[in-house]
Amino acid sequence: MKTKLTLFIAILCIGFSMNAQTKVGTVDSELIVAKMPQLKTVQDRLKKYGAKLDSINNLKINEYDSKVKAFNEASKTMSEEDKKTKYSEIAKMNQEIGKFRQNGTQLMQLRRGEYMRPLYKKIADVVEQVAKENGYTQILTTTGNQFAYFDQKHDITKLVMEKMGIKE
Repeated sequence: MKTKLTLFIAILCIGFSMNAQTKVGTVDSELIVAKMPQLKTVQDRLKKYGAKLDSINNLKINEYDSKVKAFNEASKTMSEEDKKTKYSEIAKMNQEIGKFRQNGTQLMQLRRGEYMRPLYKKIADVVEQVAKENGYTQILTTTGNQFAYFDQKHDITKLVMEKMGIKE
């Protein structure tokens, strides 16, 4: 009788521990994005935006070059005060071109994020559906150390905050 009771308790514990296990999967979202037909549209839009920024930059460079050329030709007959003024203007234009290039890079990154966000959102929605349909509790991305999906019932954030005395 004692053996049967011990066996029953052991089977019951094993059953509970089997239920409590999590199912973890991975997803390569970058591979999925690379194969999405919408990526071509995003790339075309980015190319157009980059060309627009390049044309603005080229206009600034052409204006700068013409001012430098005009300064070099006229500097022989200019007073020292005029030379300093024109030189300051040219130096300021050069700085503005440098800032524009720097800002252009940041603008391209922001625009890329803006255009790519819907693709990643679509992937996230489908990953969540697949995870729920197949009983996964967590899906990790293979290209980073992020969760693509996790079942909220396994999130202990609120318990940790409670234990630390932190209120929401």
